[in-house]
Amino acid sequence: MKRSEKVRRAIALSYDKENAPTVSAIGQGELAEQIIELAQQSNIPLMENAYLVELLLALNLGDEIPEELYLSVAEIIAFAYWLSDKTPDCSD
Repeated sequence: MKRSEKVRRAIALSYDKENAPTVSAIGQGELAEQIIELAQQSNIPLMENAYLVELLLALNLGDEIPEELYLSVAEIIAFAYWLSDKTPDCSD
């Protein structure tokens, strides 16, 4: 690998609309590629944000995202809804 090549990293988040989003997959290199490929095959929207990935890499599988990242992750969830031409259910 050339020095200029960066190792690809991926984080998958799960969101049940009730609790804070949780980390459902973490990977680097080949595992990151597999996470991305699986998401694409499942029509799960992807977003690249290297800074946020670096922050989320500090978490473990199953961890809820910290409150400090709620706004950033909420923007990603809104983006995923928009890409899927859906709107969140706010009927509570």
